[in-house]
Amino acid sequence: MTPRPALGLWMCTALVVGSMVGSGVFLLPASLSPYGGISILGWLVSAGGAMCLALVMARLGTLIPKVGGPYAFAREGFGDFVGFWVAWSYWISLLTANAALAVATVSYATVFWPMLGASPVAGGIASLAALWGLTFVNAWGVRAAGHVQLVTTVLKLLPLAAVGTIGFLYFQPEHFRPFNPAGGSPITAITATVTLTLWAFMGLEAATVPAADVRDPARTIPRATILGTVIAASIFIISTSAVMGIIAPADLAVSTAPFADAAGSIWGNAGRLVIGAGATIACFGALNGWILLSGQLPRAAAQDGLLPAAFARLSPRGTPSFGLIFAAGVATVLIAMNYTRGLVQAFTFLILLSTLATLLAYVFASTTALLFALRERSAARDASRAAQAPGGTAPLGRLVVAILAFGFSFWAIAGAGTEIVFWGFLLLVAGVPVFVVMRARGGGSDEAGRQVEGG
Repeated sequence: MTPRPALGLWMCTALVVGSMVGSGVFLLPASLSPYGGISILGWLVSAGGAMCLALVMARLGTLIPKVGGPYAFAREGFGDFVGFWVAWSYWISLLTANAALAVATVSYATVFWPMLGASPVAGGIASLAALWGLTFVNAWGVRAAGHVQLVTTVLKLLPLAAVGTIGFLYFQPEHFRPFNPAGGSPITAITATVTLTLWAFMGLEAATVPAADVRDPARTIPRATILGTVIAASIFIISTSAVMGIIAPADLAVSTAPFADAAGSIWGNAGRLVIGAGATIACFGALNGWILLSGQLPRAAAQDGLLPAAFARLSPRGTPSFGLIFAAGVATVLIAMNYTRGLVQAFTFLILLSTLATLLAYVFASTTALLFALRERSAARDASRAAQAPGGTAPLGRLVVAILAFGFSFWAIAGAGTEIVFWGFLLLVAGVPVFVVMRARGGGSDEAGRQVEGG
């Protein structure tokens, strides 16, 4: 008897929100402070682009409710090779994100245990404990991971909501004057803030990846993707605006914990501790979500013969344990690099590559949606001609959304800088021999990649 899929609407929505609301939102007010009030426009542009991407993911999740999310979409639209490229880059993005979030979780925990920051060894051990602890939770079962995600998402939203609501009682409008303190053109300032704020939206596709474990994926995945993106965008914009209105720009620019400092100015040290706990929980919950994805994505590629079969094998509890443990092992190496003196910059560079790799998945998901919209529009035109009636305009909205999502992703890639794009391209090329070896073994099939799974 096939077990009932474990993830419903609220767990999937929590996966989307939890994957986005991580360490980034707690640090962004300080990063955005040099740009002043115009950074809010950057948030709005990023939110608009994220909503276009969410609509694309929602549409593709309905058409292609398969495990793997962006990988499955790219393979469906363009065949094995492009599908492999997306899987390869997105997988590396997940591995590096796991390491970063484990470190960030411990960084925020220094509010309670300063020793974790004073001792690299203690900090490294604590990061590994968080990483492997959540890996075993995910290996225990998808539903267990879903419960952790739901609880941590609720807990970490509470402090953000507190600052984003009560904080406006202490709001000082003069902190937003001048509106564009960095000088230069508004377009330049907005582009710079979009590059920063986009990081916060990474993970909006989270509900599309574990499709096999989602109840009624054709309905649940689109609803969870759109709902989760709207919730996260609202939280980001409101809470960041509140913090920027509470703390003076000069103080905000040098703050290492802007939300905690804002809470401290309102409620004293107790407020700072509460927000510190919220930030720790936020990173912990995001880490849980990304670990779940790091097992599901290679599972999907392995099922299609594009990665070794071990990644597709499920444990007696129905989880891709090998993929989860492998991902934790790679993240362990990256954490060790981070805590080795002299290699911190290399680790930070990997995080930038992680962002670029995720954007590549967004580009191909957008172009897949564009391909389907063009086909649908062509079919609608043919049907209207046969019926001698007006028609062919039904998919126009989906066509426009796909174009906007592609343009936004392409713009964000260009904003990453030439060095990151260069190394990102080399990273993609490095995966080609893996594809060749798997293809030589008879893995993958372009025709299979174009057949949507039923039921």
